[in-house]
Amino acid sequence: MGAIKHFLQFKDFSREEFDYLFARAAWIKKEFKAYRQYWPLVDRTLVMIFEKASTRTRLSFEAGMHQLGGAAIYLNTRDSQLGRGEPVEDAAEVISRMCDIVMIRTYEQTILERFAAHSRVPVINGLTNEYHPCQVLADIFTFIEHRGPIQGKTVAWIGDSNNMCKTWLQAAEVLDFRVRVSSPPGYEVSASEAGLTGTGHFELFTDPMEAARGADLVTTDVWTSMGFEAENEARLQAFKDWQVDQEMMRVAKPDALFMHCLPAHRGEEVTAEVIDGPQSVVWDEAENRLHTQKALLEYLVLGRVKD
Repeated sequence: MGAIKHFLQFKDFSREEFDYLFARAAWIKKEFKAYRQYWPLVDRTLVMIFEKASTRTRLSFEAGMHQLGGAAIYLNTRDSQLGRGEPVEDAAEVISRMCDIVMIRTYEQTILERFAAHSRVPVINGLTNEYHPCQVLADIFTFIEHRGPIQGKTVAWIGDSNNMCKTWLQAAEVLDFRVRVSSPPGYEVSASEAGLTGTGHFELFTDPMEAARGADLVTTDVWTSMGFEAENEARLQAFKDWQVDQEMMRVAKPDALFMHCLPAHRGEEVTAEVIDGPQSVVWDEAENRLHTQKALLEYLVLGRVKD
């Protein structure tokens, strides 16, 4: 048996693997839309471990596993021995003997890495403080659906240099596009924080309008991520000029798309006119979590398959 493949951050996969996943996601989505049953994971079990609250992550993984013919089991750390101090390593040893694949949504990336190091089955990052690779996988698939290949394109990230921002930077390095990041002073991202090997695929801007100028995609996230609620008031002040509005979308390319991983706070990081407007693809983006994660589950459990 070869080394177990995990998806803990975006750079864990090669560009060729992502090309395969995007093709599989398109095929799986087509079958789903045509109401054709596709059950490659019959008798397989996904365990979903949640330390952070979720809507889209739980629903997309649970529904996706059922739609592939398998079963999904929800574990919340409050309701399991993990929440009572059982070592992550021990939990990994036990849980991975009882299922075929594990998805974890937690705080520190190190928790995920410790679990994966002791797991007998593939582990997926459902979100950590540092990275959110499943969301960016869906975002890029959504861009490809609407505009074709993302290679060589320009993405403007406006706002907090959070787990989404860092994952976009990794994706740019793997898939060869550019990200312009504009964050308020004191909230900037660094290449080392994002786990990059170089700095050739991103640029920092103090002015968010300049970051958005000529961009193919403008994207943002809430100003206060889970776990940072104590900073909310300070962040509302610091980020007030980093709102994506119609003026900002006008300086991007005429056919630029707008994305947001949701949940969104209209009137804070984005105006209602933008997120509910014609350039927004947020609902396609949310739905595509389902299809891209089904492709990911299939790949990690079965390896490459033919239609």
